[in-house]
Amino acid sequence: MRNKIGFGERVFDIGVYSVLIVLIAATLYPLLYVLFASFSEANQLIVNKGILWKPLGFSLEAYKSVMRNPGILNGYRNTLFIVVAGLAVNLTMTALGAYVLSRKNVLWNNAFMIFIVFTMFFGGGLIPLYLVVKGVGLLDSLWSTIIPFAVGTFNLIIMRTAFMGVPDSLEESAKIDGANHFTILFRIVIPLSMPVIAVMILYYAVDKWNGWFYASVFIQSRELFPLQLVLREILIANATDGMSAGADAGDRFQIGETIKYATIMVATVPILCVYPFVQRYFVKGVMIGSLKG
Repeated sequence: MRNKIGFGERVFDIGVYSVLIVLIAATLYPLLYVLFASFSEANQLIVNKGILWKPLGFSLEAYKSVMRNPGILNGYRNTLFIVVAGLAVNLTMTALGAYVLSRKNVLWNNAFMIFIVFTMFFGGGLIPLYLVVKGVGLLDSLWSTIIPFAVGTFNLIIMRTAFMGVPDSLEESAKIDGANHFTILFRIVIPLSMPVIAVMILYYAVDKWNGWFYASVFIQSRELFPLQLVLREILIANATDGMSAGADAGDRFQIGETIKYATIMVATVPILCVYPFVQRYFVKGVMIGSLKG
């Protein structure tokens, strides 16, 4: 027999759903606004002062201008290199470190963890980091945004906790069959921890894709600028003149506004498209890495 839902429960459900709808609207509308503005006619957008519910007119000129900008294409290439190479370095180093720290027979395991956790709260600062990067010859190189950040401490702790949840009997059986630690890690532990690995891929990929601060500190050559640094230059320094060449001063200003929105979409959509492929692992991976052990 079905339980009847009381009046209080109905009111509570309505309140919860109302709050969620408001949160969804507040989260989604800014992205929709940027999308509509990027497809709008520049002269109509510049005079609009209200809320956008659809593109004002329809124009692809902003996207054409963005695609003609060599800085955007170079930024894409540099960012893709940082993401791919950074993911390879991050996942390899984090998995190796998490595996060692998750073994119960490692000498001074707890002491190592204390030192590692200590780095989450205390650091040397930006200037010592800059001097180290310069001293090892990574300055003005894309590797300066990868090598110094090879391991994220928080991610290492999550992966270590997940690896600790793998049954010891599997490791013991593998050792009896002659497996070494690399075989155990790559053939047993990692395949059983794929939800956490998927979460790590998302965390590291988003961090690399959105990173601009350390690139602005370590990289001086414009041809090495990642996409987010190019985007920052366009949005903050208003550097859209090169993409609206051939127009007079007034038209350049109007076109520049739509170019900014189109650039935001070009820089944002790719990383948004990645999330659906790892979403089914996301909640499970975070819960495993956070609660076990």
